[in-house]
Amino acid sequence: MFTKVISFSILGIDAIPIEVEVDTKHTSMPYFTMVGLPTNSVKESKDRVTAAIKNNGYKKPARAYTVNLAPADVKKEGVGFDLPIAIGMLSSLRQIYPVILETVGMTGELSLNGEVHPVRGILPITIAAKEKGLEGLIVPEDNANEAAVVEGISIYPVKTLSECIAFVEGREAIEPLSVDISTLFEKELRETIDMFDVKGQYSVKRAMEVAAAGSHNILMIGPPGSGKTMIAKRVPTILPQLTLDEALTTTKIHSVAGKIAREHSLIATRPFRSPHHTISDVALIGGGSYPKPGEVSLAHNGVLFLDELPEFKKSVLEVLRQPLEDGVVTISRAVQSLTFPANFMLVASMNPCPCGYYGSNVEGHTCTCSTTMIQKYVSRISGPLLDRIDIHVEVPAVKYDELSRDPKGERSDIIQERVNTARDAQHRRFAGSKKIYSNADMESKQIREFCQIDEDGKKLMKIAIEKLGLSARAYDRILKVSRTIADLDKSEKITPAYISEAIQYRSLDRKYWV
Repeated sequence: MFTKVISFSILGIDAIPIEVEVDTKHTSMPYFTMVGLPTNSVKESKDRVTAAIKNNGYKKPARAYTVNLAPADVKKEGVGFDLPIAIGMLSSLRQIYPVILETVGMTGELSLNGEVHPVRGILPITIAAKEKGLEGLIVPEDNANEAAVVEGISIYPVKTLSECIAFVEGREAIEPLSVDISTLFEKELRETIDMFDVKGQYSVKRAMEVAAAGSHNILMIGPPGSGKTMIAKRVPTILPQLTLDEALTTTKIHSVAGKIAREHSLIATRPFRSPHHTISDVALIGGGSYPKPGEVSLAHNGVLFLDELPEFKKSVLEVLRQPLEDGVVTISRAVQSLTFPANFMLVASMNPCPCGYYGSNVEGHTCTCSTTMIQKYVSRISGPLLDRIDIHVEVPAVKYDELSRDPKGERSDIIQERVNTARDAQHRRFAGSKKIYSNADMESKQIREFCQIDEDGKKLMKIAIEKLGLSARAYDRILKVSRTIADLDKSEKITPAYISEAIQYRSLDRKYWV
């Protein structure tokens, strides 16, 4: 007998509908065949499904079983086919009589005793089910809150195979789960850290505000213990809040990567990812035999923090160039090519030298590095990567007087208001462009149009290039950052004062560094 059950497979960060077709027939030589490009994890479902069926009081007679996963030309990966295969087998054997298989999809992993375990990528699966026009989706109970974020489709959580069978046969009703998106957003938006916690470092916090306002990549240079990591962790608190569309896209990526905890069904705050410098290029950029999102995609719509930047392997740093330039990561394989979003703000930090104390005012620590050692250390960051970092700011050690007093300065929400105002001005400015969303995205055409400076500004730029030893690549970066500083000040004109501040954010371009 033949039965068809609707399920889904993850492809990149999206899901596609898969028809799980099960056919059984009498034969003198029983066998079990699965076709449709299943991976090993899918093939192994045979043993899980067989044990779950028997341990729930049903029989698996000696028959010829053929399971086809259509479309057959798409590779299927994951454990979410266990539940639909089990329902399909029992239905084809006429041991159960489902009445809603045509209007409801399902996904879930089965344990040997029939418990339904959670699967990765439930959010894109739910979105795909809605787009297919299904009325409902049967999901593991631990995935239900995440799936219920999608409106317009009924979500039916199940704990066991027996519960699922009773529901599809119409013997027991399951109340569809629903969540209030606005309440969920409000719950997830509660921050536990604040820029106000950072003592001193007023110039660095100002640089971070400028970087956040224009979506500029930023590099902090300072001795150990100066607060670089502490400041970086608070950057998401001053960025504009995620929109619902951004939150759904971000949650999809984390869902596919299996990074969504049961209590956090929607990512409503901007992600902060901080991989260790020993990370491989595949872990950073994404990939593998069955491509998964890497750290750059998990940081989409948020912050990627690379601490001790020169300590990362050169091959790892070089793979950052595409996402920094295009905002996406393309992973090509023999069978297919997948694209993961990777539009993030890069925040990096480094010591000024191998020992960490070159030019530092920390008592008891004297730099022992030679000029050659310093140049070699700094040169680990390639020119093409440095080209994509608009702001370099020095982070001095905090003195005792500053550490011993209560924190002073502005809270993150106050800084965020100014950042939002600057971003709104940029959205209006680039409303007609498809690829330009912030000042950091500007190319030569936009720089010429929106970053015009007067004669005094040109003289200042000439001094910066010729006298301070700034490189030619710094010219456009200074103009972009100047434009952002002007936006923070609600000014259409770029004055010499804004240019002067932007010049201070080019530490690595000065002669004594290189």
